[in-house]
Amino acid sequence: MERKPTKISIIGAGAVGSSVAFSIATQRLVAEIVIIDVNAEKAEGEAMDISHGIITMGSMNIHSGSYADVVDSDLIIITAGVGRKPGETRLDLAAKNVAIARDVTKNLMKYYNGGAVMVISNPVDVITYLIQKESGLPAGRVFGTGTVLDSARFRYFLSTRLDADIRNIHGFTAGEHGESQFAVWSSVHVSGMRLDSFCAKRGIALDKDEVIKDTVSSGAQVIKRKGVTNYAIAAIAAELASTVVKNKHSIFSVSSVLHDYYGINDVAISVPSFVGDEGVVGNLVYDFTAEETEKLRNSAKQLRAFLDSLGI
Repeated sequence: MERKPTKISIIGAGAVGSSVAFSIATQRLVAEIVIIDVNAEKAEGEAMDISHGIITMGSMNIHSGSYADVVDSDLIIITAGVGRKPGETRLDLAAKNVAIARDVTKNLMKYYNGGAVMVISNPVDVITYLIQKESGLPAGRVFGTGTVLDSARFRYFLSTRLDADIRNIHGFTAGEHGESQFAVWSSVHVSGMRLDSFCAKRGIALDKDEVIKDTVSSGAQVIKRKGVTNYAIAAIAAELASTVVKNKHSIFSVSSVLHDYYGINDVAISVPSFVGDEGVVGNLVYDFTAEETEKLRNSAKQLRAFLDSLGI
């Protein structure tokens, strides 16, 4: 049987959406990339700019389009939304992006005929929950990047303090992509060695509180200096896109609507999940410590309260 060409549609041609398109193109993941934005000229310009470098990327069809072009996508990536302005509260930002997400969902579902939906727009847990519920798609078909970027930052800050290759350092953060997220310290190991044992043998006094503080605040620190975070999330999005398109069933701490996960229901937060061509195809019931389990439930409780305040 002939295999159909692979296709990714990206909704939103801002700094994040265009960077995601470029990252996916450089990795030669698919045969076709469609960029969709309310500003059609901007989307066209981004597609043209990436296409002009296609000589280094292989054969691909990179173009702008409308919602009708999401048909037959293997993956639809949603980056549309606005960033937080000085003096604006998280609630203010969420209200604006919820309205945008509702419009995106309505237009998307007019033409949707398959494929996973990956949400990057912030607040990612709120938008993931909203699109999953209002789209009516099967459970797990919609997932958010969640704390995958936070986990990458976590490992980066650990590598700088342990003086070790980041590829030998494993561990993740879970919960909300926000202030109530937490480091899953029980998951951290260095080349198979438990973190505390590694530090003891190397004579390293690791300040764990400082590591997680840097992890949680790092996005804000980048925004303070350049106004947006786009390159790291683009790299993460491309990695997740590869997992979906190739149906790898890799495990990432992505955000999806949970159903009786450690007693947590009806909220989208990040926990270790198997990601494949249909989105989240299962959650790993990780062996959290009692303290970590409590932090996870607390994060879910805070996010549920935030959803309630938005009337979702």
